[in-house]
Amino acid sequence: MTDETVDCFNCGRANPAWAQVCRSCGVPLRHGEARVAPTGRIPTDQASLISIGAVVGTILLAVVLGLFVSSLNPTDPTVGQASPTPTLEPTVAPTATPEPVPSDTPEPSVEATPELPGTIAFGSELDGNRRIVEPKDAFVPSDAFAYSVEMPGTFGANQIENEIAKIADDGTETIVLPRQAVGVDPAATTFGYVIGTAGDFLGPWGPGTFEWRVYVNDEVVARGTFIYAEG
Repeated sequence: MTDETVDCFNCGRANPAWAQVCRSCGVPLRHGEARVAPTGRIPTDQASLISIGAVVGTILLAVVLGLFVSSLNPTDPTVGQASPTPTLEPTVAPTATPEPVPSDTPEPSVEATPELPGTIAFGSELDGNRRIVEPKDAFVPSDAFAYSVEMPGTFGANQIENEIAKIADDGTETIVLPRQAVGVDPAATTFGYVIGTAGDFLGPWGPGTFEWRVYVNDEVVARGTFIYAEG
């Protein structure tokens, strides 16, 4: 390195002797050539024009390169912005008609009276076959009281048993006549008996509803109800 300098012929700036272009205006230096000062405000000499063209060309080239590079990586104005999340509209489910809930309270079951093979009838007198002539189910003290039992076949036993229960309004019952045996013909299909007046027979138990049951070999074969009223 030396301390020698070279003055730029374009702007007059002193540059090191080894410099190839002016540090101030960028015009190539003419080593060994005398400085030529421009005669007007705009240099017209060939060297100055070449230097100016080189500077302008360099600027234009930089602009073109900048535009080219920017076109390779375009900036998306939407980058970095959050995409709106679509709002889901609430779906309104159809209202279902509620089904009736079964009640925990059990419904009362009505027990059917089992069908019995025999039948029993009540009245005031019997015919020649020991059957009730005019059946009825209500008696007063002055009425004669009789009953008859009829089987679809024969009794098949030499006796039957009669039982009478008094039925209260709430359905409870009281046995007023425990089972009593009465002799019958095993080959007969009917049996009847006139007991007496209703007052003498039923009076001690008082007015009310009664059920008469007939047993054969400890099984109920016939039953029937009647009412006794005092008055």
